Amino acid sequence: MSHHARTRLLGRDGARWHNPGSRLEDPGLRTRERLPRGRSISWLPSLLRKGAGPLRHSHLCWREPSARAARLHLIVLDTSGSMRRRGQLELAKGHAAMLIEQAACTGDDVAVLSFGGQGVHLLLAPRPARRSGGERIRPLGGGGGTPLAQALAQAQALLLRAARRCGDADGSRSCLWLLTDGRTLEQPAAPAAAGRIVVVDFDQAPVRLGRCPQWAVRWGAEYRKPILPRES
Repeated sequence: MSHHARTRLLGRDGARWHNPGSRLEDPGLRTRERLPRGRSISWLPSLLRKGAGPLRHSHLCWREPSARAARLHLIVLDTSGSMRRRGQLELAKGHAAMLIEQAACTGDDVAVLSFGGQGVHLLLAPRPARRSGGERIRPLGGGGGTPLAQALAQAQALLLRAARRCGDADGSRSCLWLLTDGRTLEQPAAPAAAGRIVVVDFDQAPVRLGRCPQWAVRWGAEYRKPILPRES
């Protein structure tokens, strides 16, 4: 068969050459316009359906686009002076970068607030998560006090704005991650706009205050400890 005896097939998966004399495809597969918008071909069940015969449009199985709305993960990172001890801040920054990477893998949105001696800062406004988002966290230093109440107030405002923007009336599609050692005398209320709250306890002091588990109980939140690196 000469090169000119082949025709070019266009589909959602790009261009490929096909012999018009063969019976691999019917005319319904030759144009991009016939493919349903927002859907892609699920090839394995399509080939199983066709069996030993030629592949026709009626054999195709379609993969529907995901209808799940993106979840917003709001990371609230403590950069106070006490977090600089025993490598806690570095551990917390690594944990935050891991959360961003996980959100990127699942197609979720992410935002990052930091709070410490310099106040509360929005490091990353709500947006689709990208693995590169962790680069915004790595240079962070620490020091000063722990303005937890101010940070959670800003988190509440951010979650409310995000909920209005995406039509999440009850806030069920948001998760707030509080990464802290809990070394503050403040006792703020939990942000009511968060559908889920996870308190990750980075207090590694020999004598721990235990405020993070107390907050988790009072807020009805999940309580977790970070995975610590193994000592060599």
